[in-house]
Amino acid sequence: MLSSHTRAVLQAIFVTFLWSTSWVFIKIGLEEIPALTFAGLRYGLAFLLLLPLLFRGEARRSLARLSRHDWLWLVALGLVMYTLTQGAQFLALDYLPAQTTSLILSFSPVVVASLGVLFLSERVIPLQGLGVVLFLIGAAVFLYPASIQGQAVGFGIAIVGLLANAGAAVLGRFVNRSATIPAVVVTSISMGVGAVVLLGIGIGVQGMPQLSLRGWGIVAWLAVVNTAFAFTLWNVTLRRLSAMESSIINNTMLIQIAVLAWLFLGESLGIRQVGGLLLATIGTLLVQLVKRQGRRAVVSESRNVVAQREID
Repeated sequence: MLSSHTRAVLQAIFVTFLWSTSWVFIKIGLEEIPALTFAGLRYGLAFLLLLPLLFRGEARRSLARLSRHDWLWLVALGLVMYTLTQGAQFLALDYLPAQTTSLILSFSPVVVASLGVLFLSERVIPLQGLGVVLFLIGAAVFLYPASIQGQAVGFGIAIVGLLANAGAAVLGRFVNRSATIPAVVVTSISMGVGAVVLLGIGIGVQGMPQLSLRGWGIVAWLAVVNTAFAFTLWNVTLRRLSAMESSIINNTMLIQIAVLAWLFLGESLGIRQVGGLLLATIGTLLVQLVKRQGRRAVVSESRNVVAQREID
């Protein structure tokens, strides 16, 4: 009989696996679905699945109490977290290998820590510097001797996604740390706003393609299983796992994505790439773990990291 803690660990690992498979599904889906439209469809459908939760119990009462100020912050969060971040991630995957895109976006905790110092008055611990150095070395080892020339557009989009991702994490922490708005309200409203704008831009710029059964199946799986179900299950695991455990499990995605891309997308994965990914993973772990202070801050931070990562 498994203990509740062991069960939570296994559930968290399962969630990160689902989120890692998203990158493979996205790369396959991009063969027939334009990137922005694809992202809008995924999160738009996920929002529709979450919508009934807004009209139940405390969520419904909280929704009625939202002030104009609250709505402005939730709209801003949706535009940054979904329209910008997810739009850039899907576009970057259209130009770059999944492994490279994942590596670039994994630098988010470092940028989040820097933004936290600037805008949230958070302290910097020297060990974070070591984490940054390890990540940069790992990234250099992984990417060497790749040339950015020819992939400049993809790298540029990925960097935009990285900055938007970090900004969304800080903004999400600002919205959530007062704990006055239930998480389901924050998630549903921000996702709905971001998805509607993203889908509108996608259809307006790239059009709405005629999706095959496979295409609709990928969109539905990503929305239902890898977003709505996985995010809910992750929040369940946060009740049992410490911040360190959640962060370690979440950071295995960098390796999982690389392995899955090697197996299913034909992306190379040699000893050098594995070594670089391990160094980068250790670096991001150091940056994330040493800055956590207090149980409430830890739980909120863990949720924000997840929301950005896969959101997933």
